[in-house]
Amino acid sequence: MDPDQLISFNPSNLSSSRPSDLNSIFLQPVASATKPSARQQVLDRLLDKISEKKLLGKSYVEQYLRHKYRRNCKANTLRQAAISLEQFLSFFANRGNTVLEQLSREDIEAFVEALQDRGLKPTTVNTRLRNVYAFVRYLILEYTGFDWGLMERKVKLKLPDRLPRAFDPQHLDQLLCAIDNCRDRALILLLLRTGMRIGELLNCKLEDIDLNEQKILIYQSDKTSVGRAVYYSTDAQQALLTWLRLRDPRKQHLFYGQKDKPLCYEAARAIFKRCLQKADLQYSGYTLHCLRHSFATGLLNAKMPLECLRVLLGHSNLEITRRYARLSDKTREEEYFAAMDRILEGDIDEPH
Repeated sequence: MDPDQLISFNPSNLSSSRPSDLNSIFLQPVASATKPSARQQVLDRLLDKISEKKLLGKSYVEQYLRHKYRRNCKANTLRQAAISLEQFLSFFANRGNTVLEQLSREDIEAFVEALQDRGLKPTTVNTRLRNVYAFVRYLILEYTGFDWGLMERKVKLKLPDRLPRAFDPQHLDQLLCAIDNCRDRALILLLLRTGMRIGELLNCKLEDIDLNEQKILIYQSDKTSVGRAVYYSTDAQQALLTWLRLRDPRKQHLFYGQKDKPLCYEAARAIFKRCLQKADLQYSGYTLHCLRHSFATGLLNAKMPLECLRVLLGHSNLEITRRYARLSDKTREEEYFAAMDRILEGDIDEPH
């Protein structure tokens, strides 16, 4: 298909205008420039920042971050470890300690109380704790002077087991009807129809998409580092083809920001907020992640098996996927109302 034919191609009428190979038309390979990986850049920035600080146990932290880098931990994992350890070691020094070997269980407990006093959410406190305990375990294994007793009866906050929040079907219709920008529509519909995490979609490159099979390959999950394939529906295909026809073909990422970088999360969040505002849903409390929840609950209501949904969502544990069953179990809902009708009609056995 030549450029003139491409311009006249109508994504909304796939049945009549669809060529045999959409990939060869829309997904031309783009050469990438060689540069340090995101992990290497993050590690370098973190080490530079730490070297400028007067931090107790600074050399231990630097070696620990290099250790995590060698273990192939993701960039965000390195960031979270550095933030947690910087906060903890500053707190530890303010308690009058002069060497890291003085570390005790009481120091860790006091750190937790300090984080709670600051009003941090339990999930954030547990993240800080996990990073501190991982660091302590590294110290015990690699250096002398640290006691295994620090790892006994570890402190951990109990977290509430909340239901995931999906879109109300009417609100979802309002949202989709309000989106008039082709890029924004492709972004929202792909999140809704694939169940991808926002980071996974923003990292998606043209080479990861198979238009013929309506499939996207996630070579490494944004959260679990496990690869998987996801699929998308016809309405998402139409939105995607419209965007591919208009986007800059020189860019590697499906959704791009400045230069050759992917669209950042803050920009995607701003797009979503604008769409909510157009749909008069700006005070609804919906987030981008609610689209993933809507994807999961919709498929469960359509009788998709839990194990199949687990793979599509990229969950490592089936129990995580079961949360959606608690939210969307139509069988349980139908049984309840059928039983309640029998009660209201008096059609129940009398107690003996």
